[in-house]
Formats: sequence, structure tokens, C-alpha cells
Amino acid sequence: MKAGTARPYIKFMDMHTRASDAGYDRGAEWLKAGGLRPTRQRLVLAALLVGDGENRHVTAEGLYALSSASGERVSLATVYNTLRAFCEAGLMNEVVVDGSRSYFDTRVDDHPHFYWEESHALTDAPADELEIAALPRVPKGMAVARVDVVIRLRRA
Repeated sequence: MKAGTARPYIKFMDMHTRASDAGYDRGAEWLKAGGLRPTRQRLVLAALLVGDGENRHVTAEGLYALSSASGERVSLATVYNTLRAFCEAGLMNEVVVDGSRSYFDTRVDDHPHFYWEESHALTDAPADELEIAALPRVPKGMAVARVDVVIRLRRA
């Protein structure tokens, strides 16, 4: 961030780690990589998502709660709109678990996920253990944009 620029106030990054200047800088660079203007709301949410360098799987409601707990005033509608903008900019992928639940993943390479039905958590699954032998032929004039693999888990 430029010297003299006011930083948005965030009390917590992940409920345990205090936000740092490096976290805001990382968030600002992330926004820049996606060609997005660093508005206050985007900086706040970017710092929460990538400020510590870890990948995240979040729901809009979860990110809204995290921003609220940090002392930031960002509406749920703004969180949804900002997550969509991050996806459109190629900074995140939306992973739809079922018709009513979407997660937003800061890791944008192709990789499978585990969905833990009991806790409603989404985590990365080991990509090196997944084998896809073939995909169906796509209709003429179309190309595969992405293949999402979500493995649902429940206690045996």
C-alpha cells in the first residue's frame, strides 16, 4: 500500500491472528493481479482471505461473520458481490456443493475437494490420488471450462 494511505481496521484475520501491514499488502497485490480497484471493502475482504498467505474455502455468510467480528462494516450483499467480482477476475473459484450451498476457494488451480457433510466444511482433497480416465464428448463449438470434483464424506 502507498505510504500515508489509511488502512481499513481489521481486528482479526482468522479469529486468532492479528491483521498485519503485510496482510494488507498481500491483499492489495492480490487485487492488483486480478485487475481490481482496491476499494475499502475489497481490501478488507482480501486481507481476510489472503492476508496470511493461506488458501481458504469460505461461504459468503462465513466471510460476512468474519468481517463483522473484525469490526468492519460490510453488508452481506457487498460480500456476495465482492466474492463474485473476485471470481470473475480469476482470483477465486466458486464451488457449488449443492443447490443451496456455495463455497469460494482462493486456490484456483484444478483440484478436488472433500465436503464434510456433518460439519459443512469444504477442504482440499489430494489431487495426486484422483484419476479421471475420460470426459464425455462436449457439444460442437463448446470447450470444457473446468471440472469440479466434490467428494461428499459422512461417518461410516
